[in-house]
Amino acid sequence: MLNQNKDMHTLSVYVSNKPGALARIAQVFSRRGFNIESLVVSPAVDGHFSRMTISCSGDAEGLDQIIKQLMKLIDVLHCIDHTYDESVTKEMGLIKVAVDSEGRSEALQIAEHYGCKTVDLTPGSMILQVVGNPSKIDALEEMIAKFKIIELVRTGKVVMSRGEDMT
Repeated sequence: MLNQNKDMHTLSVYVSNKPGALARIAQVFSRRGFNIESLVVSPAVDGHFSRMTISCSGDAEGLDQIIKQLMKLIDVLHCIDHTYDESVTKEMGLIKVAVDSEGRSEALQIAEHYGCKTVDLTPGSMILQVVGNPSKIDALEEMIAKFKIIELVRTGKVVMSRGEDMT
């Protein structure tokens, strides 16, 4: 689960695909005392650029300074704070659960309720794939924790602005 002690923020940063860009961006967060909770980087439509979705924790005043400093970096074309806007936010998780034949039915019912796919099934375990907003994945983690969670992997948030707004 993400850090619940400080305010969580979601930024979309559009950058040039150049060596060292990620390191320079991460350094801005570090200098301001922000922790990057998740980071997703993917190519944009034009292969010369990438979109970074950064989830971080820290105070709102510090975030304003981070955005201003990011905009000064030569590799950054734009940076948008999506913390409070109406954007589509999704995350994917894989959860490997230890479950025997007795508990399998109940685990599958929980998985079905959360819209999971079973992507692996053995006599002693199953891997569930879930896609949704981060709070949905948090809730699934809580419900499936009655079984032994062997492994858990989450992608981190990806975000896209609704309508005609740019991400």
